[in-house]
Amino acid sequence: MFGSDLMWFIAGIPGILIAMVVHEYSHARAAVAMGDMTPRLMGRLTLNPKAHIDPIGLLTLFLVHFGWAKPVMINPRNFRDMRKGEVLVALAGPASNLVVAFLAILFFAVYARLGLPVSQGFHMVIELIALINVNFAVFNMIPLPPLDGSRVLLAFLPGRWAYELMRLERYTFIILILLIMVGPFTRILGAVCWAVYSTLASIVLLLV
Repeated sequence: MFGSDLMWFIAGIPGILIAMVVHEYSHARAAVAMGDMTPRLMGRLTLNPKAHIDPIGLLTLFLVHFGWAKPVMINPRNFRDMRKGEVLVALAGPASNLVVAFLAILFFAVYARLGLPVSQGFHMVIELIALINVNFAVFNMIPLPPLDGSRVLLAFLPGRWAYELMRLERYTFIILILLIMVGPFTRILGAVCWAVYSTLASIVLLLV
């Protein structure tokens, strides 16, 4: 049992690093594209993991399956269109994770279709890259600040409601821990992740 868990732990490392780096890089890239140079000035417009990985967030992700990367700092006032910019920047992270998941599934499907040898370890790494990126996308769309879902929601909420939502940020960590401990929430989150993963896999099957 321990050996199996250790194998999954090691196989999941590439997926976690890719998910975190691509997610934060995409936020930075979208912000710069919308007119805010802050991420570039702060050295976040890079795929170098050192620029994006938070050691504590990475450790807790491995230990309790809940972690974080260094957030990309932006200045929405620099956007050519503030509301549009905030929504696109927020969506860029989860969207990029879904693209990575799709490409991982597509790569494995093409690889297998060509009849190339597939080891258990190789299969696990590719599968976990896809699954972890799907999980990142879905989790980050939870509408709690500072998660991306809240950024999208804030762009459309009236001022008073937006203010009240932002006030929750100081309690987000506690709220998420409590939600994760609640069975129905984790089951629903898992079901959504599996539905997204299955949809991506179905699209790949239509293409390959």
